[in-house]
Amino acid sequence: MNNIEAKQFEIEEVSLKPRIKSAIESLLFVSGDPLTVKDLSNALEITSKDLEGIIKEMMREYEEDENRGIKLISINGEYQFVTKEKNSDYIQNLLKKNKRQSLSQASLESLAIITYKQPITRIDIDEIRGVKSDSAIQRLVEKDLIKEVGRLNVPGRPILYGTTEEFLRQFGLKELKELPDLESFEAEEVSITKEED
Repeated sequence: MNNIEAKQFEIEEVSLKPRIKSAIESLLFVSGDPLTVKDLSNALEITSKDLEGIIKEMMREYEEDENRGIKLISINGEYQFVTKEKNSDYIQNLLKKNKRQSLSQASLESLAIITYKQPITRIDIDEIRGVKSDSAIQRLVEKDLIKEVGRLNVPGRPILYGTTEEFLRQFGLKELKELPDLESFEAEEVSITKEED
């Protein structure tokens, strides 16, 4: 490819980008569910590499534009539109929902255990907490923060729990790998204990 052909290709690519961005918006809007790069690249008939570059650019644009009410996020390699946090009160007014109820201490403890130990049974959660966790687990399931991910292959076949995509969305994570290491909490706890002494 000579210089003239290369420049012409670059001009065509730049002129197609707004059209591709528009198509991505339409596909994500119509789907309602998260879509993978493969889903989008197949629908748009462009390479995954080109698509990923455009999506990253769109994510930046949505995040930086203060006048937009939505943003484009990635969760476990899938992309979707979500509303910006600053508009949550208006959305709750429209949907006539109460303000988000905060989680109880028991629910937070159970969620933390499940998050770091998943998949895990209720009995194991109870042992770690030292008290029964039935109601806390039920509340977390109702809020779609955890779900049944399988059964342990032992007598009684107890349910194994793990976190959901809604958990990632609520905590602003793309994937579980972004969670802070438990060691960082332990180190912080040791330094706090030393300060108190």
